[in-house]
Amino acid sequence: MNGEDILRDERTETVENASYRWGYLVLSFGLLLDVAYRGLVHQEANWDLLGLVLLGGLVTTWYQGSRSILGRRWWLTGLITALAAAAIAAVLALTR
Repeated sequence: MNGEDILRDERTETVENASYRWGYLVLSFGLLLDVAYRGLVHQEANWDLLGLVLLGGLVTTWYQGSRSILGRRWWLTGLITALAAAAIAAVLALTR
């Protein structure tokens, strides 16, 4: 052995990936809450902010799909989420 310190290992990568995940979640849900607040309180359309949230999700989904790591459970969860979002949007549109 040469006595050099190991600067990166699996634990370092795991902690980094977890921090990126938390940062992405905070940013995404913060933007979603901002869009909801501005829309409900100030009656503003915030499609640009909502587009950023969607674009972030699409990029990660595309990258994972291109690496073939998305399984059947992921697709089922995505489908159920999309259907629930569409139902909520329809109810909100009909009640306004």
